[in-house]
Amino acid sequence: ACRDFLELAETHSRKWHRALQYEREQRVRLEETIEQLAKQHNSLERACRGAPGLSSNTTGIPTSIKGNVQAVKGEASDEDEETEYFDAMEDAPAFITVTTDPKQHRRSGSNLSSASGGHPEDWHLDDNVFHSSHEGSYYDSKRKDVLPKKRRRTRIPDKPNYSLNLWSIMKNCIGKELSKIPMPVNFNEPLSMLQRLTEDLEYHELLDKAAKCENPIEQMCFVAAFSVSSYSTTVHRTAKPFNPLLGETFELDRLDDLGFRSICEQVSHHPPAAAHHVYSKNGWTLWQEITIASKFRGKYLSIMPLGDIHLDFPSSGNHYVWKKVTSTVHNIIVGKLWIDQSGDIEITNYKTKDKCQMKFTPYSYFSRDIARKVTGVVTDANGKAHYVLSGTWDEKMECAKIVQSSQGNGSGEGKQKTVYQTLPPKLLWKKYPLPDNAENMYFFSELALTLNEPDDSTAPTDSRHRPDQRLMENGKWDEANVEKQRLEEKQRAVRRRREAEAAEALEEGNDYEGYQPLWFERKVDSFTGELMCVYKGGYWECKEKQDWSNCPDIF
Repeated sequence: ACRDFLELAETHSRKWHRALQYEREQRVRLEETIEQLAKQHNSLERACRGAPGLSSNTTGIPTSIKGNVQAVKGEASDEDEETEYFDAMEDAPAFITVTTDPKQHRRSGSNLSSASGGHPEDWHLDDNVFHSSHEGSYYDSKRKDVLPKKRRRTRIPDKPNYSLNLWSIMKNCIGKELSKIPMPVNFNEPLSMLQRLTEDLEYHELLDKAAKCENPIEQMCFVAAFSVSSYSTTVHRTAKPFNPLLGETFELDRLDDLGFRSICEQVSHHPPAAAHHVYSKNGWTLWQEITIASKFRGKYLSIMPLGDIHLDFPSSGNHYVWKKVTSTVHNIIVGKLWIDQSGDIEITNYKTKDKCQMKFTPYSYFSRDIARKVTGVVTDANGKAHYVLSGTWDEKMECAKIVQSSQGNGSGEGKQKTVYQTLPPKLLWKKYPLPDNAENMYFFSELALTLNEPDDSTAPTDSRHRPDQRLMENGKWDEANVEKQRLEEKQRAVRRRREAEAAEALEEGNDYEGYQPLWFERKVDSFTGELMCVYKGGYWECKEKQDWSNCPDIF
């Protein structure tokens, strides 16, 4: 019995020894992890003490960047001890900015000889150019100068609560192009794609400020902020806008109170393409042709806008061109719908060759970055960085002037990251608050609430006159579905007639011109060399005369 007990005890002893060894190894790993986190936390605390405004300006800091603070700081021994440095991502300009006291660098101006942005005293952007009443409503800043001649509506009928069997509709749509799917209005919002395109002008005052900038690098900062601001209205707007009918138009004439007038036209149906032209009396002109490519993937919907956006400032000759990023609607089948923006934007000034590289970071559950993050760098024609941009596409954008740039420590892959030392950031743009009861009005902004306001002076092809959209806005969704099917069938009949005419012309050996836009014409763009629709004029003259005899009957 003693021998049996001894053998059993030795067996159990080896078992418990292995278990104890495993627990010791786990404890060592945990201690190493905690030590690493403590170091990162300590580095962050030092950064916050050196930058009192950091806590109010940034709300999520990548730990991979925090960890590099002390290492980079140790190399810059000739700088002030309280100066902090942060790595800028090499391929994608993702970084954070810590406030640096300009006076410290004026005392050591010789150290700024390699600064890509020049001396701190060059940070001369007028405060009144940056300042705007972002905390107020959409019209607050405008009422101070000009009283609108027309009172705009501030609400629409509340969205009705209709139930819908989503799966019964979606299961037959997987893999098809979105524009070819017969969707009920339950998935729509009472605005057309032309009106959504016009919503890009929500923060048009950024372009008004850009027109006042004499420095093209500073002007680029405002243009970049404008390109980001157009996505701020999409964060809660998961509903699909109405697909415009071929020949459908939308005008927004706010020349008297906001200083601009805009005209859009649906110039192609397959693929769907819309042309847009905006003139502002404040010194800028914008035009674009956007083709929407969209795919339903089962769990999410990808919306890829194709085409260039052109912005011209006649007084300086600066001409900017950029493209839009990809929008993705998640949880199509199960869960709450949410939208994300991802991709890169490169804004080019074709006159000076200045560029702005911006990255929209896609949302990731495992990422430590703040949600909806946007980062960017503004460079001149020689590739020298002058400003860093940071913020989110749904809230605000800031810019900070670079006073010095250098190569930081190499990463694990052997690549070196650029280290930017910047002055305190300045606010470029901040989102306006949504109106009261916005959650029951499709989360429309104050500008969006006015877009579908009835106006008898507009062309008969204007989106305001579209009957299915008007019925949906008034809460009559069943009638809107019937009317929507009628309009789509009417458009299919017109298309079949054109196809028959084209086939007949081909048999006879004649050329068939096909559909031609009414207010736009196709030309080769002198900057990009691509064919695009540009405004040829005549719309506002016809509106003044109320002569719409050339408009097709599409409704």
